[in-house]
Amino acid sequence: MLKKLTYILLFLVSANTFATHNRAGEITFTHISGLTYGITVTTYTKDSSPADRPKLEIRWGDSSPLDSIPRVFDLLLGNDIKKNVYYEEHTYPGPSPAPYIISVEDPNRNAGILNIPNSVNVVFYLQTELYINPFMGINNSPVLLNPPIDNACVGSIYVHNPGAVDSDGDSLYYTIQQSLKEGGQFIPSYQFPQASNFLTIDNFTGDLIWDSPMIAGEYNVAILIEEFRNGFKIGSILRDMQITVVPNCDPPPNITGVTDTCVIAGDTLNVNYSATGSFAVTLTSTGIPYSLTSPAIFQQTTLPATLTSANFYWETQCNHVRKSPYFISIKGIDAGPYELADFHTTTILVIGPKPKNVMATVQTNNINLIWDKTICSQVTGYKIYRRLGPSGWTPGPCETGVPPSAGFQLIATTSSINDTTFSDNNNGLGLIPGEDYCYRIVACYPDGAQSIASDEVCNQLIKDVPIITRVNVNTTSQTNGSIYVEWSKPTEHDTIQWAGPYRYLIYRGEQTSSNMILIDSTATINDTMYTDTMLNTLDFQYYYRIDIYNLTGGTRDLMGQSTVASSVYLNLTPSDNELTLTWNEAVPWTNTQHVIYRQNPFTLNFDSLDITSNNMYVDTGLANLTTYCYKVKSIGSYSSPGTIDPIENFSQEKCDQPEDNIKPCPPSLCVEVNCQLQQNKLHWINQNPGCADDVLQFNIYKKDSLNGEYVLIANIPNGTDSTYLHDNVLSIVGCYVITGLDSVGNESLFSDSVCVDNPNGACAGNNGCVYNTDETAATNCFVYRLPNVFTPGQDGHNDVFVPFPYQFVESVDMQIFNRWGNLVYQTSDPDILWEGVNQENGKECADGTYYYVCTVNEVCLSGIEPRIIKGFITLIKNKGTTKP
Repeated sequence: MLKKLTYILLFLVSANTFATHNRAGEITFTHISGLTYGITVTTYTKDSSPADRPKLEIRWGDSSPLDSIPRVFDLLLGNDIKKNVYYEEHTYPGPSPAPYIISVEDPNRNAGILNIPNSVNVVFYLQTELYINPFMGINNSPVLLNPPIDNACVGSIYVHNPGAVDSDGDSLYYTIQQSLKEGGQFIPSYQFPQASNFLTIDNFTGDLIWDSPMIAGEYNVAILIEEFRNGFKIGSILRDMQITVVPNCDPPPNITGVTDTCVIAGDTLNVNYSATGSFAVTLTSTGIPYSLTSPAIFQQTTLPATLTSANFYWETQCNHVRKSPYFISIKGIDAGPYELADFHTTTILVIGPKPKNVMATVQTNNINLIWDKTICSQVTGYKIYRRLGPSGWTPGPCETGVPPSAGFQLIATTSSINDTTFSDNNNGLGLIPGEDYCYRIVACYPDGAQSIASDEVCNQLIKDVPIITRVNVNTTSQTNGSIYVEWSKPTEHDTIQWAGPYRYLIYRGEQTSSNMILIDSTATINDTMYTDTMLNTLDFQYYYRIDIYNLTGGTRDLMGQSTVASSVYLNLTPSDNELTLTWNEAVPWTNTQHVIYRQNPFTLNFDSLDITSNNMYVDTGLANLTTYCYKVKSIGSYSSPGTIDPIENFSQEKCDQPEDNIKPCPPSLCVEVNCQLQQNKLHWINQNPGCADDVLQFNIYKKDSLNGEYVLIANIPNGTDSTYLHDNVLSIVGCYVITGLDSVGNESLFSDSVCVDNPNGACAGNNGCVYNTDETAATNCFVYRLPNVFTPGQDGHNDVFVPFPYQFVESVDMQIFNRWGNLVYQTSDPDILWEGVNQENGKECADGTYYYVCTVNEVCLSGIEPRIIKGFITLIKNKGTTKP
C-alpha cells in the first residue's frame, strides 16, 4: 500500500513539474470562405516550464471529434513569458441559430494564483462563440492587440485595455467574468481580486480599472468581449488574463489627453497626449484607424522620459464614416524594474459632412427643394425634415441627424445619392398659405450613419388666396345656432392677371369636408367676415372653405381656394363624479392652448376653469346626476407674419351629468373550511385602489366543479359585512367568487376564485386562499374507511358491514370474495349494508376472513375521481351469545 501511494505522489509531482503553467490567452477567428474559418489560439505561458505544447487539443463546437491545433509561432516577451500562437482552418457543417462554441483546455494554470485555490491543478480554459448566420453577413472576431499580461502596484490604480480591433466595425461590449475551468465550469471558491475601492470595466471602451490592488501576488480574471451587429449578438471572446501585483513600487505612468472627439470626413484630426512616470515612459497605440486606407499615424514626439508626449494625426476620408465610433488605445509603459503600464482610450466619431447649398423655391401649392450632391460617394440617399417656423436649433459639434427636440418631422427619404431635389406638396394635400415652412437635409450612409444636418432654409407660399382665421361658434342651438367665419384677404396675388373686381364664395360642410356646398358670397375683396345662421351647432361640427374669383370683363375666373377650417367641436363623457371633455378641430393653423370654461350655476356666466395644451380635459370632484355645461376656446396662430395672432375660436356649449358607471374593485376572498360541520366560512376584504368606494352589498357565487357554472348562492345586503357561513350543504367541495355592488347597482368583476377540494383520496387539492378551522380539521374530515370485523345476527350490534362515517362519496363499486375467490357480495351503495349473506344463493356465509376490492367514487373539484381500497373483513356469526 505504501509503495502504491509513493507511485501516486511521484506521478502528481511529475505532472505538475512538466505542466506548461498557462498564464493567459484567447481564441479568435477569421472568415476564409463559405463555411471555412481560420481559428487562432493565443496563449501566454511560463517560459521556464520544462514542458512545451507544440499542439493543443481543441473542440470546434460542432459534432466533429476532439481535434488538435498546431503552434505556428512563439515569441519570448521577457519576464519569463512566452507567447504561443496556434492556427488551423476548420469547415463547419452549416448555419446554426445557436453559436458554435470553440474551446481549448490545458491541464494547468500558473501556480500560486491568489484568487484561485490550488491554481496549479486547475484546468486552464478558453472559449469563443462563433455565429454563422447568413442574414447577418460574414463576421470576423475582434483581434486583441494588447497582451493580457500586466504588472500592477499595491495601492496604485491599475488600468488595462485589451486593444480590441474589429475589422467589420461591429459594436463591442465588455464585461468582467470569472476565469473558468474544464467544460466552461466555474472554479470553486474563485474570488475576484480585492480592491480598496472597486474593480470594474467600461462596457464600451474596454478599460479595466482596479482601484486599487491591496495584496501583492498573481491574479487571474477574464474579460468577455461580445460583438453586436444591428442590435443582435454575433460572437464573443472570453479572454483570460493575469495581473501580477508587486509591493513597494514607484507610481505607474499616467497618460493625459482627450477621451472623446469627432471629426468631419475630409478634415484632419490632430490630437496631442502627454505622459508622466517614475521612470522613462514609452508610448504606443493600437486601434482600427491605423489599419484603414489613409491610416492614422501615432508617434511619440519626444524621447522616452519621465515627462513625454505623443501625437495622433489622421487625415480622414469619406470611407471612414460609420455609425459606431472608433476606439484607439494608448499604452504607456515605464522602464522601471516592473515595467508598469497605463492605458488611455480615446473615442473618435467620423461623421459625414452636411449637405450644402439647400434652396427652397415656392410654387403654387408646394415648395421645391434642391441641394448639392454630397462629396461622399457611399451615401445611399437623403432624409428631408420639415417644421413650421424657424427652429433656432444649431447642431452640436458631434451631433448628426435631426433630434426630436428640434421640432422637425421626417417627411421624405430618397433612395439615391443623386436624388438632390424634392417637391413638398404635403402628400398631395397642398401646403397652407400663411405657414412658414422650414427644412433641413441629412445624408444617409449604408450602416445607418447620418451626416450633420444641413443649414436650415425657410419659405412660405405666396398669399394669393384667402386665409381663414376664425371659425367661432357664436350660438349653440339645434335649430338656431350660428358660426362666425373670418379670413384675411389675398395680399400677393397677381393684379395684372387678376385685375378685379373680386368676389368670395363661401362653402360649408356638415360633419365632414367632403360634402361642401355653396352657401353664400360677399361683394368685395375687403368683405372678409361672415356669420352663418340657422345651424344645429349643438350636434354637428361645421367645415368652411373660401374661394376667390376674379370678375374682370364680366367673366368669373377662380383665382384660388383657402384651406378648409372647421369649428371646434366638444364632446362630454360622463363618469363617476367627473366629466371628460374631448374636442376635435381641423384647422390650417396651429393651436397651442385650449381654455376650459364651465358655466356658473348662479350667474349663468361661463368662467374659465383651466388651460391645457392637450385635446382632453377631466373635470373631477363633481356631484353625480347634476348638470354641468362647458365650452372650449382654442388659441393658436400661423407660423408666418401677416395674419391675426393669436387666433381664438370657441366651441359650442355642451352639457351633461356625471353618473356612477364605475365598477367597484372585487373584494379579496378567503375560505375557512370545517369538514366535521360540513361548512365553509367565507372571509373577504373590500379593497378599492383606484375604484369606486361606495360598495353597499356583496354577491357570492359558487360552482361545484372546475367545469361548472357559477351560481348565485347569497346576497349580503350590508356593505360592512366581511363574513358569510355556507352550511347545510351536500359537499364543501367547490369554487367561490365574490363581487361588490355599489349604490347604483354596478357590480364588480369576479374576485379571484377560491376552490375547496376534497382533502382525502385522489383529489388535486385546494386552490387559492383556503385554510382549516384548526390544525386537526383536515384530519377530522371523514375519509371513506371500512371496519375489519362484523358479527351478523339479530342482536342489533354490528350486524351489518357498513363504512365508518364518511364524506365526499358519490358511489362505490364494492366486491367481496371468499377465501376461494368466489364473489359473495357486490353493491354500488356507499353504505354497503352486507348482512353476511351470499348474494348469489341467499345462504349465510361461513365464519372466516373475506377479501374485498372497493372502488370509491369521490366528489372532487375536477369531478368524480375513483380511488381503490383493498382489505380483509372477518365475519363472526352471532351464536346466540349476548354481545357486550
